[in-house]
Amino acid sequence: MSDALRQSLETHFDQAIDWLHRMVDINSFTSNPAGVNALGKLTAECFHDLGFIAEQVPSDHPDFGHHLFLTRPQPGGPRIVLVTHLDTVFPAEEERRNDFHWQPAPDEGRIYGPGTVDIKGGTALIWLMLKAMRDVMPDVFHRIDWLIAANASEEVMATDFARFTADRCPAGAAAVLVFEGGPVVNGEYHLVTARKGRAEYRLTAHGKGAHAGSAHDQGVNAIVDLVPIIQAAAGLTDHAREVTVNIGHISGGTVLNRVPHHAAMELEMRAYDPALLQQAGAALHALARDASPGCSAIEVERLGLSPSWPDDERTRGLARYWQEAGAEMSLPTKLVKRGGLSDANYLCGIGPTLDGLGPAGANAHCSERAADGSKVPEYVDTTSFVPKAMLNITAIRRLVEAL
Repeated sequence: MSDALRQSLETHFDQAIDWLHRMVDINSFTSNPAGVNALGKLTAECFHDLGFIAEQVPSDHPDFGHHLFLTRPQPGGPRIVLVTHLDTVFPAEEERRNDFHWQPAPDEGRIYGPGTVDIKGGTALIWLMLKAMRDVMPDVFHRIDWLIAANASEEVMATDFARFTADRCPAGAAAVLVFEGGPVVNGEYHLVTARKGRAEYRLTAHGKGAHAGSAHDQGVNAIVDLVPIIQAAAGLTDHAREVTVNIGHISGGTVLNRVPHHAAMELEMRAYDPALLQQAGAALHALARDASPGCSAIEVERLGLSPSWPDDERTRGLARYWQEAGAEMSLPTKLVKRGGLSDANYLCGIGPTLDGLGPAGANAHCSERAADGSKVPEYVDTTSFVPKAMLNITAIRRLVEAL
């Protein structure tokens, strides 16, 4: 079976790369809804011959493009959700300025370009997998109730996509498989089993303005009063428990001859454990509440919350199919956690979830290239497509056989 699978994947590989080329040539910056929608139409065309029915769903946010849902209904079959996204972080102006476009480098085994690994390469890998599954494992392919879910605004973590996806999985899913890039390190295929949650806050100090020369003693300096809060907030970081607090922005004051009446800081905190993230937020409120009498009034505002995707037994149970498939095919795997966010943070409630299932590559979100080679832009490793597809297909077969 493995020889036939590899042969099928190699047969369809060039067509998968051609689809990827056409996808990369479309600028799909999150705030370019026309480009995002054009990519959605191309993606629907890509999967049409595999029997998928396309549905483009307008975003709740009018400045973003349409989400894409591709279904191949199989009543009574296990629902498996394959997750990708349509948007990238690169405005068209940046692509032009940095001459950042589809650029194959065969001698390096790479293709450079916007979205090649994050995540258009993942979309092309999904197509390659399904094409080979239909060839070699038609009984498995036709048994599954497939849903391909493509987010239009993943890079800004808009939350409506999770609701739309859940609406299409009223009974949940046997697996939620996210095709963000999956590195291969020291011969091991990394599979992501958890992601940190993130809470964003703004703390504002409301002091009292006064003339800095003639009435300095009548003022309450909001900047000075905010400084110890900044230091204490940063001190909530606890690396031993994998909790981080990053002070990202500070502002305050107006002119030098005025005691500042206003100062603010914005921060984010991250943790794998939802309880620890909640505890850190409560500690932040306590810092503001316990500020010294006579100082500025400290206001705490939570700006956003992305839930944690914790490393739990459901995920471990799903990952075991990939570990077993890796052992079967001599493709060793390693389970890892990531601090960055993905759709897995929002979709893990639908069913057991695994991430990092896309091809290998590097430098996502980077469009610059240094003349001395010290910095290169985003690229995908073309040699990773076939083995990663084989790993994913074999694991999915094992999963379906166990259901």
